[in-house]
Amino acid sequence: MATQANSVPHPILVEVSDQQKGLHNRWHPDIPAYASVKPGQVFKVQCVDWTGAQIGNNDFSDDIKNIDLTKIHNLSGPIAVEGAEPGDCLVVDILDVTPFEKMPWGYTGIFELENGGGLFAREFNSKAAKAIWDFKGIYATSRHIPGVRFAGVSHPGLIGTAPSAELLAIWNERERGLIAQEPSAVPALAFAPETKGAYIGQDLDPAVEKKIKSEGARTIPGREHGGNCDIKNLSRGSRCYFPVFIEGANLSVGDLHFSQGDMSFCGAIEMAGIITLSTSIIKGGVEKFALKQPIFLPSPVDPMYSAKLIFEGISVDYHGDGKQYNMDATVAYKQAALNTIAYLMKVSREQAYLLLSAAPVESHVGAIVDSPNACVTLALPLGIFEHASIDILPKEEGLKKLDFGQCAIRSDGVV
Repeated sequence: MATQANSVPHPILVEVSDQQKGLHNRWHPDIPAYASVKPGQVFKVQCVDWTGAQIGNNDFSDDIKNIDLTKIHNLSGPIAVEGAEPGDCLVVDILDVTPFEKMPWGYTGIFELENGGGLFAREFNSKAAKAIWDFKGIYATSRHIPGVRFAGVSHPGLIGTAPSAELLAIWNERERGLIAQEPSAVPALAFAPETKGAYIGQDLDPAVEKKIKSEGARTIPGREHGGNCDIKNLSRGSRCYFPVFIEGANLSVGDLHFSQGDMSFCGAIEMAGIITLSTSIIKGGVEKFALKQPIFLPSPVDPMYSAKLIFEGISVDYHGDGKQYNMDATVAYKQAALNTIAYLMKVSREQAYLLLSAAPVESHVGAIVDSPNACVTLALPLGIFEHASIDILPKEEGLKKLDFGQCAIRSDGVV
């Protein structure tokens, strides 16, 4: 149950009970606030991992293979902020993000082509795999990708305000329109409202609950309200400016990450934990700032890796059919990432894929003006490789392949 806000000097705690009270996995304006806070009040929010504890700390990836994606993302809230009204800007300060003390571990997953997919689902005909990461202070290591150790930048992958009824209708209309263009696409182009797996962790009138489950927007993409944006620099010390669409704003948060690269291929280092927040309100902020989507002031805290090996990609699918695209930065990014994976010959493809999703890699758009090729780079920090024997710099004799075992794969051995 939630501790109600009051004038006390210590942070209040918005708790998630064993009965999943205080969780929801759809966006809808009719989901009531589970707790309320006053502007300026510090509060802590307990968060389960995004899947709702479907993934275990073990050495097989069957749980990734069989994951029920209709149940995602598990969000804590909504949390109403007293005095917030439509048209205001809700300012959210992220004060801290930590794993639960009794759960100092997380995971990174590669999802099946037919169940989740991912950036390279088609290229790799993806089969389930995962890496378990152990946390020690700010550092992460993995028995499934040995020889690597790096500092995490813990952050919420998903945070946002509730949509209005009008905005929700716009989301559903435009995303259904996209689905209609290619309804049998694998992975799917978008995800329409789905009653299966929908969950609202509060006792509601059956008619209201049915309405929420049938209309509620899936949490998978980011939208005008924030949502699933996976911005790795939203760690402690960050400030977020969200548009308010309903009274109280109804802030929700979840999908905590211990670490993530600039663009997540298959899911960062997912974890359960506690996020500490404080809010304020700028009246009329949507008009004052022409706020169509959130604005973020990233944290000043960031791991410093000065030496990096940078890989380039352009708008040509040279890892596929060689097709030339016109200024397509997504194609260029995929080529940069595939170049990096191909280069890392000392680990398996799956290990490289998982590593690049979890580690603090950096990606930048180098050029989007010189037709027909956009240029995107991916920078791999050399300092994450722990042992002296791991030297990934280009040498005349080539790269020496070392045996680092394998990541967690399916129990049937299929990779």
